Amino acid sequence: MTTQVPADVRPATGEQKLPMLALLALATAVFITSLTETLPAGLLPAMSGDLGVSESATGQTVTIYAIGTALTAIPLTAATAAWRRKRLLLTAMAGFGVANTVTALSTSYALTMGARFVAGVAAGLAWALLAGYARRMAPAHLQGRAIAVSMAGIPVALSLGVPAGTFLGKALSWQIAFLAMTGLTVVLLGWIAAAVPDFPGQRASDGPPMLRALRVPGVTPVLFVTLVLVLAHTILYTFIATFLDELGMGGSTDLVLLVFGVASLVSIWVVGAQINRRLRTLMIASTLLIAVAAAALALLSGSHLVVYAAVTLWGLGWGGAPTLLQTAVGDAGGESADAAQAMLVTSWNGAMAGGGVIGGILLDLLGSRSFPWSVLVFLAPVLVVVLAARTHGFPAKRSSTAS
Repeated sequence: MTTQVPADVRPATGEQKLPMLALLALATAVFITSLTETLPAGLLPAMSGDLGVSESATGQTVTIYAIGTALTAIPLTAATAAWRRKRLLLTAMAGFGVANTVTALSTSYALTMGARFVAGVAAGLAWALLAGYARRMAPAHLQGRAIAVSMAGIPVALSLGVPAGTFLGKALSWQIAFLAMTGLTVVLLGWIAAAVPDFPGQRASDGPPMLRALRVPGVTPVLFVTLVLVLAHTILYTFIATFLDELGMGGSTDLVLLVFGVASLVSIWVVGAQINRRLRTLMIASTLLIAVAAAALALLSGSHLVVYAAVTLWGLGWGGAPTLLQTAVGDAGGESADAAQAMLVTSWNGAMAGGGVIGGILLDLLGSRSFPWSVLVFLAPVLVVVLAARTHGFPAKRSSTAS
């Protein structure tokens, strides 16, 4: 649904600027929740040792977080539709901070999994409203760029957060890495309270049913691409430390993740600059870059130089993907954009949960060398759907009214 921005908070027509301080607060929320979701990827050995479970089981801390988001994003979004947006965001981030603190202090695998589930629930609620929040802060012609800024938290989390968290976990402890996320959350709560404008919610009857959104041309292809692309990525990324151990590069996990993240930052910069004109081209390029990277890791991983080159291509393909998919589903959804965004969050995190489970099974049955091959298998239908969705979903030309 297209939501009208109240006159008192809508940027003046003559102002060709984005409310960067507020958008950066949203980007920080994305950064913290994204980093916390994937942080175990760089800390699996230490976490598994302290919790007394296998690395495969520890990898499921990523899965359970994603399950919490996937199961609750749609119903919680609907249940809180009437809440004012600022109150809802503050509530979600406060709940996230409490759950993350429990994760950091827990010595029980069962309690850790429960806390991770609750953190995922809170993060999912925040994620479901962030893209819409960003759109409402910006003038119509800058809404796509506003989403790009708010989603920049994902590659920043990957480029700086995960390597820094991995380093911090090795230097001190994995618990300290999680407590650092709690500290950042406390700072963010004050930032949101001071700098982010408030918006009203909507009447429950205003929200279009999810089934209606699915019938809008283009929404289903974008959701399918989201589901399968994120699934493919998560299988490898969740167990990247284990995969690098197999290659004799376990001591370089933080550096590899840094290379991946820096490439992701370049990707989101390119996407932010070109998305208004080249969304389809960028989505095709993203898929192909990840496929080439997976092929290199599958066939040529004996060379450490090739591994770094492949990880660079992987980051270039992946970094802008969240912005591309958020924008594509918003464009396709039209008046059902809010419902489509909630389903995208569910698809994304359902894929992360599935990727963690499938990755764990592959690790136990076939070993970590099977990960890049599985990525290639999943990317084949992704490319087919992106190419086929030329009219709706990933059109050759975006609507003139699209941001």
